[in-house]
Amino acid sequence: MTSNYTNILNSLPNSIPFVGPEAQERILDKYFDSRIGANESVFGPSPKAIKVMKDEVSSLWMYGDPENYDLKFEIAKKHNVKPENIIIGEGIDGLLGYLVRMFVEPNDKVVTTDGSYPTFNYHVNGYGGLLKKVPFKNDLEDLDSLLKISKTELPKVLYVSNPNNPMGTFNEKIAMKKFVSEVPKETLICLDEAYADFVTEDELIDIDINQENIIRMRTFSKAYGLAGARIGYGIGHEKLIKNFDKIRNHFGMNRVSQHAAIASLKDNNHLENVILKVKKSLKKLEEIAISNNCRFIKSYTNFLAIDCGYDGIFAKNVLDALISNGIFVRMPFTSPENRCIRVTVGTQKDLKLFEEKFPLALINAKTKLNLK
Repeated sequence: MTSNYTNILNSLPNSIPFVGPEAQERILDKYFDSRIGANESVFGPSPKAIKVMKDEVSSLWMYGDPENYDLKFEIAKKHNVKPENIIIGEGIDGLLGYLVRMFVEPNDKVVTTDGSYPTFNYHVNGYGGLLKKVPFKNDLEDLDSLLKISKTELPKVLYVSNPNNPMGTFNEKIAMKKFVSEVPKETLICLDEAYADFVTEDELIDIDINQENIIRMRTFSKAYGLAGARIGYGIGHEKLIKNFDKIRNHFGMNRVSQHAAIASLKDNNHLENVILKVKKSLKKLEEIAISNNCRFIKSYTNFLAIDCGYDGIFAKNVLDALISNGIFVRMPFTSPENRCIRVTVGTQKDLKLFEEKFPLALINAKTKLNLK
């Protein structure tokens, strides 16, 4: 059967963007004591969403609404746009796959930041696109370099995230507004705002549904605590959004997730409470970093990038020591950002365990590498 596969498939390695904590638990043959590596919300969904999900379980014999009508209406109301400006999919990951399918053919150029969200690259490779990457600059996505290469290469798609994963950094509104206005109109800007709920609305650029070459990606996986429900959405020009209907999985959303998202949008108190807990947890992680003579990168997300003080080899040893001691964390893929480990905010129990294990992991790494 190998000869029947596409040339693109045969050219790709057997790899996935992320190794899940469950896979690592199977290898270790034990469960993690603390799961603070995937930027999930340990604070969970809204109690109202939990109740709705329980109530809807008995209705799972039915497909979800393929038009996501009610959920689109609530999201549109949140952002003061029309439902026609909203596309809903199986998390931002699913929407990125659809977006790339819509725009990228073999050898089409696509621009991104080296070391930024790898799932986007995974989709581009799957459709034979040519990735053009620029490095981070001072742990920020370098808007000037992204703009320069876009004007030179005229890519089909330009991917940029703000706030950024994996560093947690944020390009300010004035810079983002200038950037978005100067990207060539032939290039679609995919602006991933998965962590937008952790910054105030007035810090973000205004949503302009009249600009045809931009789509804003948002999610219920972070602040809303519904990562396992897989609900993402995009905001964009009506023509762009309508074209998703040509290729999307119309029954990709399940009805329990749809109802959970609607209930979540109606519970602002829970969202505000989660954001406060995230800020408090970030402050504690910063204190832990400082107490261990480590720097950290100011975060606008629900995670903290902690600079372990050396290079990627050292940070990987720190990460491995934490994982072997029951603490699930992750780290950036590229240098020099991989000098850091990335720690998601957690409960008091999570933070206490990390506070105990982190200094031991640092000592272990120094000993292993013969460092003072």
